[in-house]
Amino acid sequence: MELIDQIDKIKKPFPNAVITIGNFDGVHIGHQKLFRKVIEKAGSLGGTSIAMTFEPHPIRVLKQNGHPPLITLYEQKIELISNTGVDVLVCVPFDHKFASMTARKFIEELLVKRIGMKAVVVGQDYTFGKNREGNVDLLKELAGPLGFDVVIIDWIERDNGAGRISSTRIRELVADGRLTEASRLLGRFYQIRGIVTKGRDRGAKLLGFPTANIRLQDELCPKTGVYAVTIECLGKKFKGVANIGYSPTFDDHVFTVEVHIFDFRDSIYGEKIRVNFIERLRDEEKFCSVTLLSEQIQRDAEKARSILSDRNT
Repeated sequence: MELIDQIDKIKKPFPNAVITIGNFDGVHIGHQKLFRKVIEKAGSLGGTSIAMTFEPHPIRVLKQNGHPPLITLYEQKIELISNTGVDVLVCVPFDHKFASMTARKFIEELLVKRIGMKAVVVGQDYTFGKNREGNVDLLKELAGPLGFDVVIIDWIERDNGAGRISSTRIRELVADGRLTEASRLLGRFYQIRGIVTKGRDRGAKLLGFPTANIRLQDELCPKTGVYAVTIECLGKKFKGVANIGYSPTFDDHVFTVEVHIFDFRDSIYGEKIRVNFIERLRDEEKFCSVTLLSEQIQRDAEKARSILSDRNT
């Protein structure tokens, strides 16, 4: 996949460009449906399949406070879209100037003239342009005069019929610790990424379970508790158990994400680490002694090993 991170880098229109446009936070199965249709349509035209997204997320520019955490950071979003088989990802630097572009100018100047759009694939409620003035009706109005097709995709409904799959719903599930449900909507296990940092040196010495402490970026973190996880680090994949929370047994009141990697003794301070959440085991608890906490961690590890073995993850 070709990544274009500046509009000015597009020197000439792509051959028979078929494009879908969105924030694609999560790159969930609804987004994946759009990408599949773009690839299919581009194939029928002998053209180029293109996804367009924005960095930073527009809501972070337009709404300075109170914006939601991201399901997928920029790096992961690029990887996930690349895995769909799309030919080109255009990542538009989003700022107030770009936000002020009218919907008509966005279509005429950027999509048609610069990118060479011959078809656009969007969901039913797609909006764009200054003040979200553009919509599916405007696309259809301009399609004939400007020479492109408009393909409208039905949203994928959730299993229980409670509305369409959306990034908002996935955020709610992850924040509530319902990772199994979230994974069904994502089409993969939910993942966080970070850097391994020096912790409080308790895991191995006090509890008998060395842990990797992870410094997260500005991303969505699951609900506090204990989880069976897989870990990607040093180019390999491992199994383990993660604790998210405030270590109530020690009365620290400091939020941490700690991962115990099974059968692992290497030093990984400063290394990048990825943690995939497979299943939630329990709430975080306060124990009367370090010994009781250590015994519970042993039970958590045994349960996590069983879950991860059964699922062959």
